[in-house]
Amino acid sequence: MFDFDQYLGFLAFLTILTIGFWLMIFLLTFVIPYWIGGALIERLKEIKEEKKAKRNAS
Repeated sequence: MFDFDQYLGFLAFLTILTIGFWLMIFLLTFVIPYWIGGALIERLKEIKEEKKAKRNAS
């Protein structure tokens, strides 16, 4: 059915596909929400500091 070379190619394809799938799951569930959450927290800190600076200036 399969030659040995075809078998190795098929295993390489499945390995790359599996790694890509789990990498996508990891990025979508952990990395991207962490990145967005951190950016929001930093933006809120900046807005808070701007308001504090305006209050102190007037």
